[in-house]
Amino acid sequence: MTRVAYFPDSFHEVNGVAHTSRHFEDFARCRNLPFLCVRAGERPRPLATDGNLTTLELPRGVLSIPLDKDLKFDPAWVRHIPAITRTVRAFRPDIIHITGPSELGMIGAALARTLHIPLAASWHTNVHEYAATRSHWFLEGLPARSASGAAHGIEETALWILSWFYAWAQVLFAPNLELCRLLEERTARPCHLMQRGIDAQLFCPNRRDRDPSDPTVILGFVGRLSVEKNITLLAQVQKELEARGLYDFRFRIVGQGAEKGWLREHLPRAEFTGVLRGEALARAYAGMDVFVFPSHTDTFGNVVLEALASGVPAIVTPDGGPKSLVQDGRTGFIAKDADFAAAIARILSDPVLHASMRTAARQYALAASWDAVFDGVYSAYRPVLRAPAKAA
Repeated sequence: MTRVAYFPDSFHEVNGVAHTSRHFEDFARCRNLPFLCVRAGERPRPLATDGNLTTLELPRGVLSIPLDKDLKFDPAWVRHIPAITRTVRAFRPDIIHITGPSELGMIGAALARTLHIPLAASWHTNVHEYAATRSHWFLEGLPARSASGAAHGIEETALWILSWFYAWAQVLFAPNLELCRLLEERTARPCHLMQRGIDAQLFCPNRRDRDPSDPTVILGFVGRLSVEKNITLLAQVQKELEARGLYDFRFRIVGQGAEKGWLREHLPRAEFTGVLRGEALARAYAGMDVFVFPSHTDTFGNVVLEALASGVPAIVTPDGGPKSLVQDGRTGFIAKDADFAAAIARILSDPVLHASMRTAARQYALAASWDAVFDGVYSAYRPVLRAPAKAA
């Protein structure tokens, strides 16, 4: 059996990397596969073993730099290298798998090279696009053309650095085909599709507990409330729907983030639930009528798949991974920002179309499974297990 040492950027947080990482560990536990997970936590935990599953959880310290509401980078995490090295040597992995250029990813990549162990790396977040988006606050004083050029330069520089880092690995994974092609072109490494699965028993239409006589339409959003999610478009959608004479609706916003205050101000009728998990999250999805996800930067869109599994048609942009999950005109619509309100109005004005989309969305999601995702990952490991590491 392939022995995997896994170094996830995040595990306990609320994001796509953590969500995938928890399922990856569950997959290994259920299959009784030899699996070591080295991760960051709030406090140190002793090395734990459960069958073939080994976990090493080490804390981030006071020097940690906040990247988002629940994400941090600890430059002093190098203090844990001796403990990590001892654990990895004792585990004797056939391959080390990292999820990005975090402190864990860099240590995992360095250990793979030092110990001559094949390295796998999965791309989960478009960090280069996030860097460009979040640079706008200090580029605002520049003329529009100069600001645009500077943002493009930041994005290209970040992508070059990321490509250099990922080229350390012998095999790569990405959540959509566009990113696979980009990584293969930039790194000259093979890249395999690593999408996301869904718990279709948890996320299902049967969890809808709203009063059937309630005429209010609920437009849903689930995710981090941050600028790169393009959430300001939700306020524009509200204005455009009201301009069309549609008022009997409200937004249900699930999540936390820096833009929550702005959303409260501009969406006064919206329901803000905060972060939800488990059955509470499943009920929140099932109670929605249309899922509205305006992000241009998501590499996959776990939340879109969860909405579809709940029988909720989704409106997504033509950029990033979510568009690969939506069958345009069948399970929702793929629309430009300016067309989001029109797409929502089209669904709401046609009850027959809405009902057919709800059914089709559920059927599509039923075909996704975590087992299939991770079986594919283990298959992609095999060609590099005995291959010598190739210099980047």
